[in-house]
Amino acid sequence: MTVILWLIGASLIVALGGLVVFFWSVKSGQYDDLKGASLRILYDEDVPVPVNRRVPD
Repeated sequence: MTVILWLIGASLIVALGGLVVFFWSVKSGQYDDLKGASLRILYDEDVPVPVNRRVPD
């Protein structure tokens, strides 16, 4: 029976910690630009390498 009480206490501490981290992330602006982050992956910023490039001897 005491194990159940320890598990309930531990789960409440973990849930409270998750709630604190969630509110911290909202306050720090982690969810402000949801659309931009999803579109940023589509842009290719790499410089293409020419196909007919000569390799130095």
